[in-house]
Amino acid sequence: MTVSHSASDEALLDLVQRQTFRCFWDLAHPVSGLVRDRSDVHPLYGPDAVTTGGSGFGIMSIVTACSRGWIGRSEAVERLGLVVHFLERAESYHGIFPHFLDGRTGRTIPFSRKDDGGDIVETAFLFVGLLCARQYFRSDAPAERDLRGRIDRLWREAKWNWHTRDGRHVLYWHWSPRHGWDMDMEILGWNECLIAYVMAASSPTHDIDAAAYHRGWAESRRFRNDRRYYGIDLPLGPDFGGPLFFAHYSFLGLDPRGLRDAYADYWQQNVRHTQINRAHCIANPNGHAGYGADCWGLTSSDGPDGYAAHAPDNDTGVIAPTAALSSLPYMPAESLRVLRHLMGPMRERVWREHGFVDAFCETRDWYADTWLSIDQGPIVVMIENYRSGLLWDLFMSCPEVHVGLGRLGFASPHLARPNTLEA
Repeated sequence: MTVSHSASDEALLDLVQRQTFRCFWDLAHPVSGLVRDRSDVHPLYGPDAVTTGGSGFGIMSIVTACSRGWIGRSEAVERLGLVVHFLERAESYHGIFPHFLDGRTGRTIPFSRKDDGGDIVETAFLFVGLLCARQYFRSDAPAERDLRGRIDRLWREAKWNWHTRDGRHVLYWHWSPRHGWDMDMEILGWNECLIAYVMAASSPTHDIDAAAYHRGWAESRRFRNDRRYYGIDLPLGPDFGGPLFFAHYSFLGLDPRGLRDAYADYWQQNVRHTQINRAHCIANPNGHAGYGADCWGLTSSDGPDGYAAHAPDNDTGVIAPTAALSSLPYMPAESLRVLRHLMGPMRERVWREHGFVDAFCETRDWYADTWLSIDQGPIVVMIENYRSGLLWDLFMSCPEVHVGLGRLGFASPHLARPNTLEA
């Protein structure tokens, strides 16, 4: 499919979504259907490593593709059935999946020496995708009924409250059958992990007490900000907001429009974070080549010196297409300007068969030849949320999510609407 630089915004968005989606459809693991972490083989993890969190993003991409007619409904259900059947047999720890699995055997591939068990954050990303699929495939066709039932069983088996370590007022990121809680990593805000608390509070069988959210996540010294950067007030998070994926990962399904609690208006938080990131790139205090209103967006990505969390206070000149493109709901005109730049003068250097390369650094004349599932997925999903609100509407239609958000003290326009799932 070829679309010229002068095409309409809708045609460009359709092209980018559709081509990026092929990462998750064409290049999925042939046995499990799950998504590889990246397009190149990492020597520590091998060719069969699949990622649970990235697969959650991939599931949402499949739902998007089905809704757009790029794949057939039966094709989508068949692929998702393969994924869910594999997850039923794969290793998990109290129902919580590891960061990486072997896509052939379902065995855990340790992410690091002690990170060889349950990862509640990656599992949260996975289940957002699964619940979106459950909500989308609602027909009485036997394959769709079976898919919903299997997703429900996985969802009910996941013991989110295990990760409070016997009721402590915080979630812990990792648990290992060999090392227990040795990693001792509390999940404290503000970062990409809000969705872990929402999922844990929403569990119909193993939910957490709201105190974990209020006395753990929201009591961190890194939670509140209330300072100004480039003339923009930032409610939450580290200085300058941190990498832009903070505004993306938790909000692929969780709709920030009108979402509020005692601490923030989350639409305002994400818009201001994006504005600060863009303003920094335009100001360009480090003098990096290529930066400007047409080319901005700092987030975690590959770079000439390896993977890093790029942000205004860690700015090495690396721009990742996912940063601006996944921010389309927050700053549509500004993000579309980046898209046209990438599809215009930059196209030969950054556009490939499966969408944009992961990142580039014009200062060092470096352009990635890789893609990462956790960067490609948000491009498909957040463009769709901008265009139709599809994934936001699906996830926010879950009755369990209504309960969880209410338990944590959130307000949202979705909570006043009836859900679409029968008891």
